[in-house]
Amino acid sequence: MLSFIFAQVKTLEEAAPAESLTRDSAILGEQFYFFTVVLMWLIHAGFMSYEAGVARRKNVMATAMKNILTIAVVTPTCYYVGWWVYNCNQPGLPIGPNSSDFTSVACQGGIPWSDAFGPNLTNNINLIFFLAFLLFSWTTASIMSGAIIERARISAYLVLACLLGSVVWMLDASWGWSAGGWLTLRFGFHDSIASAVVHGVAGAFTLGVLFNVGPRIGKYTKDGLTRVFRPHNLHITALGLMLIFTGFYAFYGACLVIASTSFPGWANIYLSPTTLGSITMVITMGFAGGFTGGYFASRGDPFWTISGGLAGVIGVSAGADVYAPTLAYLIAMLTAVLVVYAGGWIETKMRVDDAVGAVAVHGVSGFLGIFWVGVFAAGYPTGINNVESSIGGQLMGAATFLPLGFLSGWVASFVMKKLNILRVPVEVEIEGLDLAEYERDFYPEHERAPEMIVEPDGSLTPADQLLPRELAGIGSGGGGGA
Repeated sequence: MLSFIFAQVKTLEEAAPAESLTRDSAILGEQFYFFTVVLMWLIHAGFMSYEAGVARRKNVMATAMKNILTIAVVTPTCYYVGWWVYNCNQPGLPIGPNSSDFTSVACQGGIPWSDAFGPNLTNNINLIFFLAFLLFSWTTASIMSGAIIERARISAYLVLACLLGSVVWMLDASWGWSAGGWLTLRFGFHDSIASAVVHGVAGAFTLGVLFNVGPRIGKYTKDGLTRVFRPHNLHITALGLMLIFTGFYAFYGACLVIASTSFPGWANIYLSPTTLGSITMVITMGFAGGFTGGYFASRGDPFWTISGGLAGVIGVSAGADVYAPTLAYLIAMLTAVLVVYAGGWIETKMRVDDAVGAVAVHGVSGFLGIFWVGVFAAGYPTGINNVESSIGGQLMGAATFLPLGFLSGWVASFVMKKLNILRVPVEVEIEGLDLAEYERDFYPEHERAPEMIVEPDGSLTPADQLLPRELAGIGSGGGGGA
């Protein structure tokens, strides 16, 4: 009897430190994700500055407000719909209660009224981990935001932002950016820091929307040549990108799972082991290589040099947990070069007016990112079942995400176009969205300098001469562009 009692006491003594260690680990994880959420706000401060700098003076405030309202609409839709989509559809379609995973713990935890999704003293991780995903949702929607500035209705944009940020990206993350996703379990799909599941899908969605929203009035000549609208403040755009880059370190960190009680202490989203140091080194090399490639490919153009850094980071994100620094540097440089040429081709050959190059910088580099993993990291074990990554598995992911993103964006914007709610009236576009929306100039102390548009031959034409001619050619009634 005494031996039994002493044995029980010893067991309790051993259990107490173990419970304390587990609690410490949970609180450490909660703090870690909290600070990543705080720092990821810099990404959205950056998007606002980035887009406002690219916009012409007459559209600056409307552009900035669009970024603020993204947070207003994506937050509730992601809470009430998006987390459920992510947690309940990892085995694949059909979406809904009939999914084979609907009764699982993860799925039940994604329902807004569940115990794990509210104030719960026994759960340190669910809400804060959701908030990290929520910031990803804002980012995904904001990628589309800049591409369609100066001509899309803000109401139409906000509906599209909810669709992209709270449904489409959550669905593709459920399939290919989770430990239980069917692409992960069946094909070893590997996209550890979201090259394609965030950036690639958002770029494809944006391309579908751009096909329907059309170019800005005067962007293209009747012969199909390309005019250039000069940015209102390229320095603010550069500052915005630098803020985005700073927030990306938190973005990278939030893509990991902290596991302080087990070796090596960190895992990627698939629960494969990695370290915080390795991904931080890769992101830094990604910026360096991207700046280098963007600089040389664009011959020193400031916009594409800085954007090349973003493209480089996105290009190495899919394999950031496994790449050696030198490989990451070279991949980032190559990705940036390809993106610069892709951006020029999309603008001049496809005649797609992407105001910030989002389709190239995010879409092209995002899908290149998962392709590079298939080339340079094939055979690396992914996920809890250690399924080997392969070029076939990566191409399967691309074949899934590309139509998911593009078709959802194209169909939604096509319906809005037919209902005549996608684009502002042409008179409003000519005058500027700020005056139409807010009925005032946001630079009252400074005289409004004449807007000049760069012709295909490099000459400058006053906008107040060119745009009325283009408007006369289009006719009244809203939509379209030369």
